[in-house]
Parts: sequence; C-alpha cells; structure tokens
Amino acid sequence: MLDAMRADATIVADRHREAPLATSPLPLSRLLLTSLAATAPTGFFLAILVAANALAASAALIALIGVFVAVAILLRPLLESLAALRETIEMLAGGDETLPVIKDRNPLSAELWRSVGRLVRDSRQRLADSRAQLTATRAVLAALPDPMILLDERRRVVRTNEAANAMFGGEFIGRDLASTLRHPAVLAAADAVLRGEGERVVEFTLGLPVERQLSARVAPLGPLAAGAVIMTLHDLTAAKRSEQMRADFVANASHELRTPLATLLGFIETLRGPARDDREARDRFLAIMHEQASRMARLIEDLLSLSRIEMNEHVLPTGRASLHHVLGSVTATLELRAKARDMRIVLALAEALPDAVGEADELAQVFQNLIDNAIKYGHEGSVIEVSARVERPGVERPGVDPSFIAVAVRDHGEGIRREHLPRLTERFYRVDTARSRAMGGTGLGLAIVKHIVNRHRGRLDIASELGEGSVFTVRLRLAGEDSEPR
Repeated sequence: MLDAMRADATIVADRHREAPLATSPLPLSRLLLTSLAATAPTGFFLAILVAANALAASAALIALIGVFVAVAILLRPLLESLAALRETIEMLAGGDETLPVIKDRNPLSAELWRSVGRLVRDSRQRLADSRAQLTATRAVLAALPDPMILLDERRRVVRTNEAANAMFGGEFIGRDLASTLRHPAVLAAADAVLRGEGERVVEFTLGLPVERQLSARVAPLGPLAAGAVIMTLHDLTAAKRSEQMRADFVANASHELRTPLATLLGFIETLRGPARDDREARDRFLAIMHEQASRMARLIEDLLSLSRIEMNEHVLPTGRASLHHVLGSVTATLELRAKARDMRIVLALAEALPDAVGEADELAQVFQNLIDNAIKYGHEGSVIEVSARVERPGVERPGVDPSFIAVAVRDHGEGIRREHLPRLTERFYRVDTARSRAMGGTGLGLAIVKHIVNRHRGRLDIASELGEGSVFTVRLRLAGEDSEPR
C-alpha cells in the first residue's frame, strides 16, 4: 500500500514538472551597474597607465568603453539566467508545482539549473514519501480497534483515533486529558511518564454511561518526539464480567437448583423403593418431577440468557427496531396465555411511532417478560394495557435530554409495596417466593429486562400502588438521536 501511495504521489509531481519559463525582463539599471562593477578593475588599470604617460587618455577611454560594452554583452545572458533562477526558486518556495524548462547555453547557469532541478525532484520525492507514510500511518491508527491518545508535554491531546473518539463521544483534540478522562490513576500515570519516570500500566473503571473496566498503557513516544506520550486503552469489561459471571453462575445455580434437585432425588428414591409398584403414586410423582425438571430448564435458560446479555452490556446496539412490529409480535405470542386467565392485552400505540435504537430480538425479550409478569400477577379477567408514545425534552431544559419512546405495560393486580420496588430487578429477588415459584417464575425476568435496557442506554421505571396494580415503563432512544448520551 505504501509503494502504491508513493508511486501516485510521484506521478502527480511528474505531471507538473515542466512548463515554459515566463520571467520579467532584466532591468537595464541592473545590467549597467553590474557591467560597471565588472569593468571597474580594468578602468583602474587604464587610469594608472594614463597617469604614467604610458597610454593616451583618449585611447584609454575608448578601451574602457569597449571593455564595458563587451562585459555588458557577456553578462546579460548570465544575469537573465540568474534572475530566472531566482524567480523560479521563489515560485517553488511559494508552493508552485511547476519546474520551468530552461534552454541555456551558458555552462555556468546550465549547471545551476541542473542542480536546482535535481534538488526539486529529490525534495518532491521525499515529500511524496512522507505524505504516503503519513497517510498509511493515519489509516493504520484509524483501523486499530483499541483507543489511542497522543499527548504533548503539557498533557494536552494532540491526536486520537476513531476508537477513542467513539469511546469518549467525539474529538477532543487540543484539550487537557482531564477534561475527558478524569480518573486520578490515569492522570497520575500520564504525569509520571511526562516527568520521565518510564512506562505505566493502570487498570481503572469508567462508570458512565455504563460501567466499563479498562487498562491504560502510557508510554513515551520516543526520541523523535521528546516530551510526547502515547496512551492506549484496552477494554477489559468482557473478560472481567466473564470471570464474575462464572462465579455468579456457580453460586446462583447451586442455590436455586438445590431444591428441585433434592425433590427429584427424593422422588426417584421413593419410586425405586416403597412406591415401586404404586401406579397412582408413580403418576403423581412423575408429574411433580416433570414440573421440577421444567423449572430447572427454565432457570438454566434464563441464567444463560442473562450471562449473554451482561457480557455485551457495555456494547451499544447499532440496529433499528420497529416497536410496532416488536410489540405486535409479542402480544400475538402471549395472547393465548392471557386468554387462559380470561385477560385481554390492549395495545395503544401512537401513530407514526418512530423506530428505536436497539436489537429487535432483545427488545422482544424485554416486553415478553413484562407482559408475561402482567399475566401472572394481574387479576383474572382484567385488562393488560400496553402503550407507546414519544417523549420530547422539556421546554425548561431544551437540548439536555434526548428524546425517548416510552413503552408502558400496566397490569391491574394487587400491586407491590413501595419498599420492594428498588430491589425488583435484583437476581432471584421475589416479593412472594412461593407464589412466584408456583407460577413458574425463575426470579430472573426483571434482571434480564434491566440489563437489556441498560445495554440500550434506556431507562426502566416502576410505579405501583397496592390494590391498583403496577406500571413498568421502558424508555428507549429514538433512532437517529445522539448515539451515546453523556
């Protein structure tokens, strides 16, 4: 790639290398003064001869005039060539790409022209090479997946790549590093390297808009850029979360699976022992065992789903989702389950509802969990209301908040006490454990909802009144709005 760029730059330079020379006429005064200066030694010698009566004054004057004319005739082409050379050098210094063609028979000026031509060609070649290398370097930096930030001796940002701009929400060149990355450990590492204390590697956590764990390597740029520092950031979020999720999975699975496994083992031992020939007990126990095994399957499926969501929670979705399509599909899927409890799902969607930023499959999982909870905990024969509308920033705070699509799922059930609301999205948190397990709940539905909404940089609001039911509102950003709220 570098050779191709260099060849292209050389072709561009060669294309404009030759052009006719257009120079200003040589001023007569300059020719006369230069000829006079060149004739002065001859005039001085003739004056000595006249003073010594070795030469007549008239003859000396005629000889001096002849020498002056001859010198002027000889100097004129040389002076014109030198003037043309000066104008050409000034023209090239001003950025002109042309190199005039000179047909000069004077050996001295011709040699000067050849030297200037070689200098210009070499300079253009070096400039083309430098431009090609700079273009290649910029292309490599832009393609690097890890954010890179170049700092000067005053800790100001000199250059960034696309990954850094995407992470911190736009270019921040010319500003102090602290204006964008305020973590004390990172700033201390940058200051230490600027003081000449050598390379530093620090791990730190960014809390907004979602928590990310990063590693920063801060190193001096090298002797050619004394005082400059290069900082590379590596996202450790996926690795750290993977480690944490493995530990959480073992702890949660062992806790939640203990009861159904104990139940299964107990029934299996009973069926192999006292109830071996009891057909009625076997049928009853098998039904219970199927129920417990199904519960374990749902639990494992939800745990795996939650793990996948948490793994990618720091990665902002880039797709667009039609909420008309998502909510319609989810409603059609759960309609039979609602009818089993004599309940109706009513959709009230705003006309011309715009698309939301997000993954349609994940958003479908959000609303399926919310509507499924409404079916479980709403009163039989009641209505589940699902509405969606656009919320714009308030007039009192224009431009501060982005616009959202608010999707609300309202049930008409017993409601939830206020003290339980902050903990509803915790893993395995249940207001009524026995009722939740009896209805087939795993205690992970709202935790999955929370993490999906967090990944979409949205908000989940829960409101509930005892005896009146609950409202779960998901706010999602409109497609085309600012991609990373800050």
